[in-house]
Amino acid sequence: MIRRTFSDGHVSFSRFYSMKKEQVVHCQFSVWYPIFKKHTIKSLILPLPQNVIDYLLDDGTLVISGSDHHSQLIQTNNSESDAEEDVQWSDDETTAIATAPEFPEFASTVLEAINALGGCVFPKLNWSAPRDANWIALNSSLECRNLSDVFLLFKSSDFITHDLTQPFLQCSDQDSPDPVISYELVLRKWAELIPGGEFRCFVKENKLIAVSQRDYTQYYQHILKQEQHISQAIQDFFSQHVQYRFLDEDFVFDVYRDSQGRVWLIDLNPFGEVTDSLLFSWDELMSGEVVNHQQQDGPAFRYTTSEVTVQPSRCLSYRIPRDFVDLSAGEDAYKLIDFLKLTKSQQEESEEEEENPPQ
Repeated sequence: MIRRTFSDGHVSFSRFYSMKKEQVVHCQFSVWYPIFKKHTIKSLILPLPQNVIDYLLDDGTLVISGSDHHSQLIQTNNSESDAEEDVQWSDDETTAIATAPEFPEFASTVLEAINALGGCVFPKLNWSAPRDANWIALNSSLECRNLSDVFLLFKSSDFITHDLTQPFLQCSDQDSPDPVISYELVLRKWAELIPGGEFRCFVKENKLIAVSQRDYTQYYQHILKQEQHISQAIQDFFSQHVQYRFLDEDFVFDVYRDSQGRVWLIDLNPFGEVTDSLLFSWDELMSGEVVNHQQQDGPAFRYTTSEVTVQPSRCLSYRIPRDFVDLSAGEDAYKLIDFLKLTKSQQEESEEEEENPPQ
């Protein structure tokens, strides 16, 4: 329960909203996509084999499966280097060479699906996309052209790991058994979406109560200028295509408003703390405070109003230095060679110090 005290002294109590496991299940892509297929981006859904799931969850497997792209890069760069630059990897004949498991049938199915969607896709699982892992991809993009690209993002993403291991973590009905989940790889036709056109919408009891700028870390002047038009377009889309059509009466949905003013459905999420509330707080959304303080008809609409309020992206906390990315992906063989030389030099210096301790 939430206890609220007002300026006139009276106290009210409101029931704190509880997210159920059933609601999480309803927000799976394969559940809502058939309902709203006409109003969203074309997508294909592929069953995820158990051996692929095991590979994604295996922390010990660092080599990326699905393509020999990275190994080709390393071989090409090494061939251009001088002979004296060659590195002795190990003198131990028993050293195991790390190899990635191969999934030829699944890789073929994925490639066929990617080609059917135009050759470039945006990947996700049942709920989440690897948005926290774009730092490791080429040009920091989630655009994928083969299974190797998908695996690189998925194995680097905490969001994906959460989907696979703890999808019902913040549900209130923890005493009930977890629903059985059939995991799926979702491939969405690649589209260049301008971040300033994305908005997150909060629905409670089948009423649109709040809209937030999706990329709230940036200031977009057109939102300030077109506030009323954007809000009205989203309200019309909700009432005409979404309201009373979803399986729950409380949920969150993301939309994109294109340059022509048309609104597209991008994603659906549970109405609960597992979903980022962006420029709102879950306290005010769940307690109804947003609705009570509305001074106009329609949902509360929040967006970044000036460059002064620009904030860093929350996904920055998942990033590591670029050199580490190059090393892990094998995209810069010279950095890898320099790193190995430095490591070997430090090791030799350490051995010399042990053999000749200071007197």
